[in-house]
Amino acid sequence: MSDERQNTSEMGRRAMLQTAGAAVITGLAVGGTPTVALAAAQDAGGMSTADRNEAPLGARLQGVQHFGLTVQNMERAYEFYTAVLGGTEVFRHGDFQGDGVQNTLLADQEIEANARGVNPRTIGVPDLRGGAQRLDVRFIQFDNVVIELLQYRDADQPMGSSKSFAEPVQHMSPAFPRMMHICFYVRDDVDFNKFIADLEAESARRGMTQVRANRTVRVMTEADRKAAPRSSNTNRVTQAPSDGWELIYCKGPEGEQLEFVKALGPVKQRFSEALAKRQQTVTR
Repeated sequence: MSDERQNTSEMGRRAMLQTAGAAVITGLAVGGTPTVALAAAQDAGGMSTADRNEAPLGARLQGVQHFGLTVQNMERAYEFYTAVLGGTEVFRHGDFQGDGVQNTLLADQEIEANARGVNPRTIGVPDLRGGAQRLDVRFIQFDNVVIELLQYRDADQPMGSSKSFAEPVQHMSPAFPRMMHICFYVRDDVDFNKFIADLEAESARRGMTQVRANRTVRVMTEADRKAAPRSSNTNRVTQAPSDGWELIYCKGPEGEQLEFVKALGPVKQRFSEALAKRQQTVTR
């Protein structure tokens, strides 16, 4: 085979893999028609919903849905990922505050601050609960992955501000700039609360006691977190344009920041439409 034919074949193979990967990530193919790759990913083994919920954890995932990056300067980061690297905005949402978002994202850090006897702010925990700080997000679509840009800012700073709540230093809190998290995509038919409980149990069985998911109710000690009802394993978002998310933050075995999500209904459709539009306009 000539070099030209090899290059052509390789380009075609890459395009096929990119398209299949993108379809799996969004959960929908262009126009809503399932692709072979998507069908294989969602229906592996032909499991019933009941069987799926008792299957190994890996069989209940659809892969990685997005990567999140907490930034110091939202507009600068947005320009880099869109104008420089060519990503396409899916949607943006912001001014998040209140008990629900505070508990979902930052419960483990409040437990840590309480255990140390220090003000949560000193270890990088914003006050979303009281509204002193706010969280803004923007989702950027690439061919086979989505990047989420997050900025925690003081309430008196405008959205897109160049001034973040915390300095860009290494720490455990996900509110610090440069802190990334990996988001795993849970299958649509999986019981999210049970998945989180099983994840913690399986990790503990293997001696990975650092793997701890947050709760959507306020907890001040590790005992409180463990005693929280199973229903608090899931934050169900109902406000547009984020309506359809089910999510919780979780620490991994090395202290890395993880997130587990389901993308259902309206938010799933938004990602699907953004991908379809991108595939129609991007020239290879």
